[in-house]
Amino acid sequence: MKEILKQFRPFDFILIGLALLLSFTPALVTGFVYNQSSSEESKLVAVVKINGQIVDELPLQEGQHQETTYYPNPGQYNIVEVDGTSIRVREDNSPDQIAVNTGWINKPGQILVCLPHQLIIEIQQRGGTSDESEEELILPI
Repeated sequence: MKEILKQFRPFDFILIGLALLLSFTPALVTGFVYNQSSSEESKLVAVVKINGQIVDELPLQEGQHQETTYYPNPGQYNIVEVDGTSIRVREDNSPDQIAVNTGWINKPGQILVCLPHQLIIEIQQRGGTSDESEEELILPI
């Protein structure tokens, strides 16, 4: 052990300590940005895509209940249910029922996928402004 410590110079310990401190920087920045974005007024929108094309945008708001049926291809159907700020695929006729078994989703970034029907539902967070375009997040480094 002493032989290993003899190979280190004082500057080596400084570099190791600096590397350890820098390793925690991404976690701190992510936590800070997440807290800032959650405190700002924003609304959740469920974006429904079929075959890669956006076919519907469902706002997720308290007190709202809605059911919509989508027919991606002949003989295929998906019944999507919105209840307040959560959304799910209540019923479909796909063989594996993966989207149905996923259950409710309600956080930005969560997705529901029914691969045989090529249906994707993604929850996105939109800013409180009337601008519907997604804002690009730039972090200072």
